[in-house]
Amino acid sequence: MVTAVVLIKAETDKVPELAQTMAELEGVSEVFSVAGQYELDELVRVRENEDLARVISEKMRKLPGITGSETLISF
Repeated sequence: MVTAVVLIKAETDKVPELAQTMAELEGVSEVFSVAGQYELDELVRVRENEDLARVISEKMRKLPGITGSETLISF
């Protein structure tokens, strides 16, 4: 199992919709609204690194309103 924390920078007015949409993505187990330089924090749990790339690069990063992200992979 691969676990990652994804920190999301987003347009402020899009945060509620983004959080809901992200929570519905396969592999995303939790989504939090956070204070600080990021607007959202999500936990992604998938079987393999390739699955992680699919969730983050092919699905999540294409959502409208996201302005940046940082992915922290847990070992």
